[in-house]
Amino acid sequence: MSTRSAVNPKFFIFTWGCQMNEDDSEQIASRLLQMGCSPAKVPEEADIVLLVTCSVRRKPEEKVRSKLGQLRAVKANRPNMVIGVCGCMAQRIGEDLKKSFPFIDFLAGTAQVHRVPELIQEVQSTRKFTSALELDKKVHPRAAHVGSPLKAFVPVMYGCDNFCAYCIVPHVRGRERSRSIEDIAAEVRQLAESGTKEVILVGQNVNSYGATLDPPVDFADLLTVVNDIEGIERIRFTTSHPKDLSDRLILAMRNLDKVCEHIHLPVQSGDDEILRAMNRRYTIEHYKERVSALREAVPGIAITTDLLVGFPGETEKHFENTLRLVEEIRFDSAFMFAFNPIPGTAAARMSEQVPEPVKKNRLKRLIDLQNRVTCEINISQVGQVQEVLVEGVSPKDPHRLTGLTKNNKTVNFPGSADQIGKLINVRLTEAHLYGFVGEVLSEVASGSEAYNGC
Repeated sequence: MSTRSAVNPKFFIFTWGCQMNEDDSEQIASRLLQMGCSPAKVPEEADIVLLVTCSVRRKPEEKVRSKLGQLRAVKANRPNMVIGVCGCMAQRIGEDLKKSFPFIDFLAGTAQVHRVPELIQEVQSTRKFTSALELDKKVHPRAAHVGSPLKAFVPVMYGCDNFCAYCIVPHVRGRERSRSIEDIAAEVRQLAESGTKEVILVGQNVNSYGATLDPPVDFADLLTVVNDIEGIERIRFTTSHPKDLSDRLILAMRNLDKVCEHIHLPVQSGDDEILRAMNRRYTIEHYKERVSALREAVPGIAITTDLLVGFPGETEKHFENTLRLVEEIRFDSAFMFAFNPIPGTAAARMSEQVPEPVKKNRLKRLIDLQNRVTCEINISQVGQVQEVLVEGVSPKDPHRLTGLTKNNKTVNFPGSADQIGKLINVRLTEAHLYGFVGEVLSEVASGSEAYNGC
């Protein structure tokens, strides 16, 4: 490597996928910073380029292949650059990726991201390909967070035991394993001491947190401990599984003042027959009962979801049941996808695959319905005063600040840089599909009319 690189190697990380992948990238970055590296502004200037990958759908994998294709020329011009592929795609098809892109220097599986610095150093010293793809059952020590993040992801568990028919996660991230409450609390305290105001507790299914610990605990116990940590102002969590959403957790959401009034509760389909085929292990009746319990216990709670259309065997009648459920539940927003088969999952082997044109048509109809519902909900909230954690300058309007309400709605509003990182009360004045425009309460003129821009 060049003299500059040896003294001050630079790194660039591409990230695709869920919050677990984002946390993997943050952990890798923290470890690289601690070993004397610094971030590059563009990958072409980096000595180390890492791709933290996702296999939950075809699109993220296609983006990884496209990015590797672009990096081929960069690597040809800078042969000493280290290129590593990490995460779910490395775990699932890493050896095949190496065959397609022989310039890849190392692979790091989902359970081995802590070894990325070690793998980089091995490549730099030997100039030979290496990999770490062991899917062990350990919970490895985490790197301390670097800097003072306003918001931070904190994994509470890894892996998944649910084996939904369409999902690759249990195959690439292994079986469930929980971190201890003491370990999680220590990390949150460290974050609070560095200035973090909001933590997002993440796992593939946080509702089953603690089942692998001895003695077992549950997620409500963990929330209670984190809620008592001084300096933390807000607690969020994701993702929840409807079959494991307990009354204890709902009561914790009601009683713990720092837990935000929002839950992401993936339903996937509005039809019991499709849910059985998906191996979701709950019924629509159970799902609706849990939603009712949440709304009774936590007034004003925002409920978001995931919806998957075109699952093998889905008929028009099945799909219409999903549309009816969306109309009835009235989700605040949803992530909506057309099914695509991931090799290695049960659904990929199923007959009665739905034709692509049918899937696209259904997805469009679903998106149109959910967008209408989202706008109607947001319009109904214009005029409310909401507490907003100010996160920074709006990426689309440098003259406005942006932040999230406790129920996870984006608000853009005029403000000053000294408000960043603070909790302020904002009146919602305009409703949009993405969220709201608002005014800081002290600046709202009495009798001002609300504008509906949705």
